[in-house]
Amino acid sequence: MTLSLSPQVTAYLAQHHVATLATQGSEGPWAAAVFYVVAAGDLVFLSAPTTRHCRNLAADPRCSATIHAEVDDWRAIQGIQLEGRVSELFGSDRAQAEQRYVERFPFVRPAGAPLAIVRALARVSFYRLRVARLFFIDNGRGFGHREQFDA
Repeated sequence: MTLSLSPQVTAYLAQHHVATLATQGSEGPWAAAVFYVVAAGDLVFLSAPTTRHCRNLAADPRCSATIHAEVDDWRAIQGIQLEGRVSELFGSDRAQAEQRYVERFPFVRPAGAPLAIVRALARVSFYRLRVARLFFIDNGRGFGHREQFDA
């Protein structure tokens, strides 16, 4: 089941592109920033399976994430807090995710990309973060104001 989000939240997700994932593993808690795209209400990102956050997700697919811009005034704080489960994508799901990702981030297109990017892309996997619960924080509407969306 996908979330039914307000137009403001949908626009916020489209205007931003970095999520900080929080995972838990045998070495303890960990946070990692990833570029994401929205696909059918899910966040799709790529990363190397050998990274600490991907090793953590392979052992326990539950994670949380935040998406926000840096601001100087607490009244301007807006952002997203979410929780869900991550799975690696294969086959046609991976191909669709890769296409969406390349549309949003053309620098990862293999044709014409710098050699360093091409080599890095050969070592990554695509992942889907299926959102179970999302909070939209908007201090412009009052300190600590947040809306909750559940799957």
